[in-house]
Amino acid sequence: MLLRKARRTAAGRKPTGHRPGRISTVEEKLQDYPDLSGNACLEPEENREASSYGIAGGKIDSDLIATIYDRLDTAVWIFDFDNKRFLWANRKTLEVTEAASLEELRSRDLAEDMSPSVEERLRQYQQDFCRHDVSFSEIWTLYPKGKPKVLQMNMSGIRLVDGRMGLLCEAREHHEQQPETLRSAEALTHTTVMISLYSTDGTPLYRNTAARAVCHSLDNPFHGHFVEPRDARKFLELVERDRTSGRVARVRTSAGPRWHELTIRSCQDAVSGQPAYLVSEIDVTELHETKERAQFLASHDTLTGLSNRTYLQERLAQVLQTAADRGQTATLYLVDLDDFKMVNDTQGHAAGDSLLQLVAEKLKQLAEPDDIVARLGGDEFLICHLEKSGSDRSDWFGQGLLQAFSKPQMIDGKPRRVGLSIGYTHYPEDGVSIDNLMRHADLALYQAKTDPMDKCVRFQQQMRHLRDEHLAIKKDLERAIQVNEFTLEYQPIASTLTDRVISAEALIRWCHPEKGLIYPDEFIPIAEETGLINEIGLWVNRQVAHMQARLARLNYDVPLSLNVSPRQLSDPHFVTHMRALPEETGCNPEMISLELTESVLLGDIPNAFETLSLLKRTGYRIVIDDFGAGYSNLAYLHNYPIDGIKIDRMFMNDIASGGAIVKLILSLANALGAEVVAEGVETIEQRAWLLENGCHLFQGYLYSKPVPEERFLSMLETQVQIASM
Repeated sequence: MLLRKARRTAAGRKPTGHRPGRISTVEEKLQDYPDLSGNACLEPEENREASSYGIAGGKIDSDLIATIYDRLDTAVWIFDFDNKRFLWANRKTLEVTEAASLEELRSRDLAEDMSPSVEERLRQYQQDFCRHDVSFSEIWTLYPKGKPKVLQMNMSGIRLVDGRMGLLCEAREHHEQQPETLRSAEALTHTTVMISLYSTDGTPLYRNTAARAVCHSLDNPFHGHFVEPRDARKFLELVERDRTSGRVARVRTSAGPRWHELTIRSCQDAVSGQPAYLVSEIDVTELHETKERAQFLASHDTLTGLSNRTYLQERLAQVLQTAADRGQTATLYLVDLDDFKMVNDTQGHAAGDSLLQLVAEKLKQLAEPDDIVARLGGDEFLICHLEKSGSDRSDWFGQGLLQAFSKPQMIDGKPRRVGLSIGYTHYPEDGVSIDNLMRHADLALYQAKTDPMDKCVRFQQQMRHLRDEHLAIKKDLERAIQVNEFTLEYQPIASTLTDRVISAEALIRWCHPEKGLIYPDEFIPIAEETGLINEIGLWVNRQVAHMQARLARLNYDVPLSLNVSPRQLSDPHFVTHMRALPEETGCNPEMISLELTESVLLGDIPNAFETLSLLKRTGYRIVIDDFGAGYSNLAYLHNYPIDGIKIDRMFMNDIASGGAIVKLILSLANALGAEVVAEGVETIEQRAWLLENGCHLFQGYLYSKPVPEERFLSMLETQVQIASM
């Protein structure tokens, strides 16, 4: 068929300024005669009635017009876009298409073997003619009866009798048929890369098919292509500096604003010889938005949307540098929630998360647009303000925060008072480094938390004595290690299918002789800071190993897990200690999981992969705890010998809105072949959702709080008794 392999080689495509339906060369020869638009010759010949046309007062019938067209040395035809058929053609067209007659040419159904690319190009022409008053000049290669014929074609739109848009073509044989020229032109026509040519004043000279398909206006100038005019200026500046590397910018398209990667080069217009700009561009919207989302997740807290601790360091450095350059001051506030733990314990973690989100939103509202607002972790927030010249809002801003939270806040539909403690410090008066400012603000915050009369405290030098208290805690920890003031509790991990205990996590508690039971979040950070975590960890590891051996003797096939900090893992003696435990205690390492935080995957620990591999070869299982808080680590998972994943409890709230993130984590874990445990499960609805979506293990207050060792053994015994009934 004629268009089965039709190839287009675009020598240039330009608006001619003619009305749709006119062909300049034909009209120059037949300027005394009307054009074909709207006349009976667009209908099938058998339905055409004889007609006459006035010419300088005389009359000529339609046969004479047909004769005149037949004598032209130019092929002229009318094509039906929708039915893929010729409607009318002159004698020269019959020669070019090797058709015996007009009737034979009309009978050809070009849709039978028309390639998708040709069909798409014809559809684009039809859209162009309907939208714009344009005509195009292109080189096409046709294949009548399999013989290639290269034609220079002028194409424009013409309204058919029924009002549809048709194609009016004028074609001459093109004799410059060098293979390289034809192939390069064909590639230009069919490529998905958008290529445009502009004059130096921004006037569009040429657009290939891909560019026309997305262009919201064919006469749109270069500067009008960009959503932001400054982007056009930036690209032109690149050309002046002979730089052609791709840059991403938002551009206007027929589908609305999109992100395109554009490359611009100086060249000459092949027609006029004048300087011009050649622009190539590709649509990178999906990639750009994905990168932006990934960057946001890596630098922001997933629960509140605020900057996280990692991103905070970068932003603080920028603010302090700006303050130093301008001779300005800055104020750094640390904000901590009072009784946050009580909210979690009495109302559940979901209420605690709602409280954190409420506080984050209110802090953003109270801060100025240029302020840094970040969540450091837990219930602690940071605000950094660069003071304007001649102003100092540090004192009244802190009091304003307290005042804003003085009234009860609605949390999950219930009013609750939210108490704040605020510590703040000044740059450069109280320090010039980020570490010093953070340390001083933390000392002020500690003072605010311990003083019920003053909940907003500025750092004072005398607060340094608080370091002595830290040293006292360190001393107490050293004593606790020596006299064994620690104990372990076990929190069951249950099956969503059977509600039976499947395994348990060991959690440390400090039985202080004066302060009573102390939870790990109150002393583990100091243990980490002082290095005592390694000694405490050795004790925990031995206790869990002995407990596993005891469970085995009692015929309880229940694995245990214990937490390992990054500092423990970096201890060169850690692997040796863990490999000695089976012989020392009689435990089975295959029944013990080591829970690590995602920070292990960041590369901060030397030889982390080798260490984990050695532990795996010993038999221990490797589990990532609190998974999901560090999106930047997802790509590293496949590089580590991971057996299981514990989904961070904050994602349980995501379930209520569809659980998209949890589903993503479950899918990822499934691809890795990793076992999944959902943490922080507190409702029957959450458990049901997990079961429905293929998560078969859960841990949380819905099943059980952490319990002492003997209580845990009683739970297992009860479970066995019920099973035997």
